[in-house]
Amino acid sequence: MTEQTPLPDHEKPKKWYRVVPDPMVLIFIILVATYLLTFIIPAGEFERITQDGRTVVVPGSFTYLDNVANIPLFNIFVAIPEGLINASRYLFIVFIAGGLFHILQKTGALENVIGVAVNRVGVERRNVIITVGTFIYGFFGIAVGFENNIALVPIAVLIASAIGCSSLVGTTMAVGGIGIGFALSPINPYTVGVAQGIAELPTFSGAWLRTLLVLSSLGLLAAYICKRVVKMEFQEPDNAESLSKHLSEYRLSGRNVLTLIVFVGGLIAMLAGVFTRGWYINEIAGIFLLLAILIGAINGLSANGIAKQMIEGAASVTAGALVIGLAASIQVILEQAVIIDTIVNSLSSLIDGMPSVLSAIMASVVQGVINLFIPSGSGQALVTMPILIPVADLVGMSRQLMITAFQVGDGLTNLIIPTSGGTLAMLALGRVSYAQWLKAILPFMALVYMLAWVGLIVGHLVGY
Repeated sequence: MTEQTPLPDHEKPKKWYRVVPDPMVLIFIILVATYLLTFIIPAGEFERITQDGRTVVVPGSFTYLDNVANIPLFNIFVAIPEGLINASRYLFIVFIAGGLFHILQKTGALENVIGVAVNRVGVERRNVIITVGTFIYGFFGIAVGFENNIALVPIAVLIASAIGCSSLVGTTMAVGGIGIGFALSPINPYTVGVAQGIAELPTFSGAWLRTLLVLSSLGLLAAYICKRVVKMEFQEPDNAESLSKHLSEYRLSGRNVLTLIVFVGGLIAMLAGVFTRGWYINEIAGIFLLLAILIGAINGLSANGIAKQMIEGAASVTAGALVIGLAASIQVILEQAVIIDTIVNSLSSLIDGMPSVLSAIMASVVQGVINLFIPSGSGQALVTMPILIPVADLVGMSRQLMITAFQVGDGLTNLIIPTSGGTLAMLALGRVSYAQWLKAILPFMALVYMLAWVGLIVGHLVGY
């Protein structure tokens, strides 16, 4: 009897529970599961009124609806193009940003400045570079917002390449830093500002606890990247951005300097528009498109050349952009079934009657689950705060602590939920799939939640 040669480990068939599905498949499974939930969860809604120009929920007004028909099975497939339409602003900013950074990469300006900077600092100080980078991206999350920083992700990928790390390291540094900064920002106008307005508290009051939470969480993220993510196996995609030569060979030309001045000037103009004129995704995408044209012209590209480079850059991020649209279809099914308010009402009732020391932790968990169904931070505040602020009063928890619990639950889950268009857009630009991202970030999520819960308990004990 001939003895068979055992297969190498990489050729052995994987156990079914170790096979990670393609992100498209994973999100489609979630979409089907959401559709099945519509037959279990009854339709219902709150009464809403307009206050100070904003639509808010009337506490205690929830009623079940009897006249909502079941959603036909075919609507699962119709919801996908509808989701693509609803998420179009995220798709287009990914395509345009992909084109912009493709042109920047072709000019060599961005690569040259990163190569020169890392060469001066020293690649052997890798952990210092990762830590500083994480806090810089965290600052952008704190001060600028979440989706507004989408275009900065490829820079972190190039920095990671310069210090000999994978694009997963750069993406974790950027997306994680921006996400943590935005989630726990002491001055977040979308979550803290709206929630404190509903709770009748001074805007951005109680910032000391949120400041401690965000700084300690960014420190934890930097340590996690240095200790774990840099050692993780990661298959670089064929179109991954990377440095093309040795660090000692990098030089900055006059054209490179002019290109970088225009690029940084565009980012400053974008920030000015965000803070003074209320710019959001469409205006930011317009700035990126203008920058792509200007940078292309500075570097001698013809109109046809700019268009060609933009198309090539957009093509490289198509898969990630389509994942965003597919994820948005989940929201379409939830809205058609009119079950979002039912979920909010049921989850909110879990907090009522709990010991006050645990109610803040439970509130953060509840808000994290609700964030899957209402991924907008300000939208979630407008729906849940009118319900949970009275609950906080009843259980003896301060309104300030309830808002921080809301911020923890809403903000941190943005890093992992498939309905967060901004996160998926950043992953697309970092060339990291949703499945690869979950594998890298989930252990950190457990750590940062424990840290945040300790902060909530301490806040309760000191009368925050």
